[in-house]
Amino acid sequence: MRTVNQWLSEYGESHQNETNKAIHWICVPAIFLSIVALLYSIKLTPSLNVAQIALMLVLLYYVRLSFSLFVGMLIFSLICLGICFLLQTYIAWPLWLVALIIFAVAWIGQFYGHHVEGKKPSFLKDLQFLLIGPMWLMSFVYKKIGLRY
Repeated sequence: MRTVNQWLSEYGESHQNETNKAIHWICVPAIFLSIVALLYSIKLTPSLNVAQIALMLVLLYYVRLSFSLFVGMLIFSLICLGICFLLQTYIAWPLWLVALIIFAVAWIGQFYGHHVEGKKPSFLKDLQFLLIGPMWLMSFVYKKIGLRY
């Protein structure tokens, strides 16, 4: 099993271009939010949705790699759930439709960024990189505020 540093380092190899990095700062969180929103739209009971279950599984993956980064991803996941609640409550469009629009636009941005970079997205090599991307960004937040991971 790879360490968190190995995952982050390998992910970073195809994210060297400053334009691509900037695009990732917008698009990776947007994609994460859009997937949470799509899953949030699937209600199992009035107070339970598929996003809550999926995030528990994703967070288990993160805690295996780094407890410190898990905490950051937990906070970000809770923020995403809160945004979903607000969007569902206060917008006229169905949440799933908003999520699909965000998802499509963000992926267009991601592929443009990789076109500029000249390298394929990491997830084409290993699907786990879809989960590493948000954690890679969180690692930069941690470095900026002086937290170890």
